[in-house]
Amino acid sequence: MKKVNLSELQAEFESSLDKLVLHSDISTEMLKPMIYSLKSGGKRLRPLMLLATLAVYDRNLVSYGMSTAIALEFIHTYSLIHDDLPAMDNDDYRRGNPTNHIQFNEATAILAGDALLTDAFAIIADDEKLKAKQKVDLISQLSLDAGSRGMVAGQLKDVMANSEILTIEELEEIHALKTGCLFNYPLKAAAIIMNMDPKAEKLLIKFGKSFGIAFQIHNDLKDIIGTPSERGKKNQSDLELNKATYPALLGQEGAIDALNEEIKKAKIILKRLAKLTENPFDQLEVFLKFLELNALKVEKYYE
Repeated sequence: MKKVNLSELQAEFESSLDKLVLHSDISTEMLKPMIYSLKSGGKRLRPLMLLATLAVYDRNLVSYGMSTAIALEFIHTYSLIHDDLPAMDNDDYRRGNPTNHIQFNEATAILAGDALLTDAFAIIADDEKLKAKQKVDLISQLSLDAGSRGMVAGQLKDVMANSEILTIEELEEIHALKTGCLFNYPLKAAAIIMNMDPKAEKLLIKFGKSFGIAFQIHNDLKDIIGTPSERGKKNQSDLELNKATYPALLGQEGAIDALNEEIKKAKIILKRLAKLTENPFDQLEVFLKFLELNALKVEKYYE
């Protein structure tokens, strides 16, 4: 079987995203701030995780997941726009560029985020390739993972935890919601589109959980180890906000150990999944390369 090529999948994703935007009837003043953040240079890890999971199972299924992948990136982009606002993290830069509220203004940034969030669900609803039940299930799951019981719940817990001393369990709960939910969603979405066996789906979601934790630890370490030019934003911003982070609780070396442990667990899960399904799901290990220790030193990384 042909190996999953992330560059190829990303090119397909970018082409589909551009086509959707090009043929939209959104007004220019609304579309401009939306595109500004959508096309600001992200690695597209979440949509690529969905497309790559489908490609491992059947390359022909990639087109069936494309609209959902775009919807997921809309949701992720909205969350970053709102995260950067003065009332939240108050960041001036994202991926090396002025944040949306700096480039435009605060009201425009809020509304651009609102538009991306709302339009995401229409993108899935309008997908002609999927069955009605698949669309309902995908929309329902996305609302759960992105909303008041998922990402947004984690964001609120994160804001409320500023300046508080948390246990590692409390920190993990925050990031399981804030970060983990949007890494679990592409795997759940792929399972819905593939009509995956429940046992296999359970393992796939366990991989997503470990990946989400590893991603957050990596991100926290980058705030300390990385340079502003590498991160595309100012350094030690979490420290300035008195945020609870993995390095703050575990120390830098402890956080690195925790990162490596989650990567190890994720690899084991993928091998078990490949054996169970007789499909090469261990190819998803390619996503773990973004998070390995050497990436902290040499790879330019953007959230």
